[in-house]
Amino acid sequence: METPANDNTTTPAQHALDVLADNAEDTVALDTLASSDVLIPVPDDASEEDATNPSAVALPVLEQPGGTQVVPVFTSELEMTGLLPYVSRYRLVPLGALASQWPADDLSLTIDANSPHGLTLTSEGVRTLLARPQF
Repeated sequence: METPANDNTTTPAQHALDVLADNAEDTVALDTLASSDVLIPVPDDASEEDATNPSAVALPVLEQPGGTQVVPVFTSELEMTGLLPYVSRYRLVPLGALASQWPADDLSLTIDANSPHGLTLTSEGVRTLLARPQF
C-alpha cells in the first residue's frame, strides 16, 4: 500500500522543513517552523525540578565527530524515537521562544536530525532565522 501524497501525519513543522530543504530563504516556512512547538529530550541527569521548571529548559547537548556540539529537537515523538529511542522524558517548547534565548556560544541546533527533512543551524543561524519576540 502506498502512502498518499497528502499524508495527514506530516506536521506543519515537518512540511516547513521540507520546503526549507529546497529553498532555505522561504520566509513563510521559517515563520511556520519558528511558531511550531518542538520536543526537547530531557537529559537523564536533569533533576525532576529542572525537568518541570516552566521558566528554564535543560538542553541535551550531543557531541558530533570533530567536536561540534548540537542540541537535538524534534517535530514529533516518532521523529524523536527514531533517533533517540531511549528518551523517557521530553519538554514541548515553542521553537521561536527557544531560539530567542539561544546561547551565544558555538552551540548548534538540529531539528529531526535522522530524517530526510532534518535541518541543522549554527548558533547564529538559530538566533537570526528562528528567534521571534516573546509577548
